Amino acid sequence: MVCLIQLMVLSGILLALSNKAESFPHQIPNPIMFGADPHASVVGKTVWIYPTWNTNREAQFFAFSSSDLQNWTQHGPVLNFRNVRWIEDDGVTQHYAWAPGVIEKGGKFYFYYSVGLQGVTPSRIGVAASEKPAGPFLDSGKPLLTGGNGFEAIDPMAFSDQANGRSYLYAGGSAGAKLRVFELSRDMVSFSREIMVDTPPMFTEGAFMHWHNGTYYLSYSHGGWRDASYSAHYATAPSATGPWTYRGAFLSSDDHHKGPGHHSIIRHPLTHEWLVVYHRWNDQLGKGPYEGSRQICIDHLEYDPAGLIKTVSMTGGN
Repeated sequence: MVCLIQLMVLSGILLALSNKAESFPHQIPNPIMFGADPHASVVGKTVWIYPTWNTNREAQFFAFSSSDLQNWTQHGPVLNFRNVRWIEDDGVTQHYAWAPGVIEKGGKFYFYYSVGLQGVTPSRIGVAASEKPAGPFLDSGKPLLTGGNGFEAIDPMAFSDQANGRSYLYAGGSAGAKLRVFELSRDMVSFSREIMVDTPPMFTEGAFMHWHNGTYYLSYSHGGWRDASYSAHYATAPSATGPWTYRGAFLSSDDHHKGPGHHSIIRHPLTHEWLVVYHRWNDQLGKGPYEGSRQICIDHLEYDPAGLIKTVSMTGGN
């Protein structure tokens, strides 16, 4: 009888582990999709990814959701530039939908996005809102931030600091390689002030902020997006606005995967493991420039006992 009970308990444990592995595999089947600049967020037990992702000539954004990190459902377009009336105020007819960032606050979802081209006219960042993570997102009616004087208004990322209840927007990079930080107003579609910060070492673009065990981690991309120099670096700070202590690269090219970067960092909705969601080039040789399409991948992110991020080992897609 005891043996039978033990067998039943063991079977239950194995079944539970099997179901958990089936829902959330330790080894994620990379790459998960084509695209670039993925902003990932967790809503309940679902992971959402908002990438730079275009399949036609229209400037628009899509969202992708998954409950198992293997099967992804496409939503959208969640925002189409045809529905943003200020897009052509710069006198240019062709624009690009780049590098969005999403945050939930007060039961609403806020969608920050980059409007290209930059270099032709000043770059701009817009913001739209929705009651659902799948959108559609309704634009606020005007640009949130416009570039100029050596600053490119690109790559927005919003972060809410649980320590003080304030929300911040991080933006900038590329040719200007300058980081700017703003405190968002309560409405999340305007600024209450700009906070002067230093641009951290090796910063090119794609800032991302997260918090872990009392430390703020500002991570970002360095290098040229079409070559092997593209990589992810980070700095730590005692607050969401610095001062930054540069810590080095944690995601760099290897023999099979080139130019990893423009990432976001989340916690697994079931296991609470840390994950980094990023884009890279697969099956490319040499240092670049590369041609074709970038691909989005997810890998595990770990910290050492001192709280420093370990070098990420990229998986899949060899």
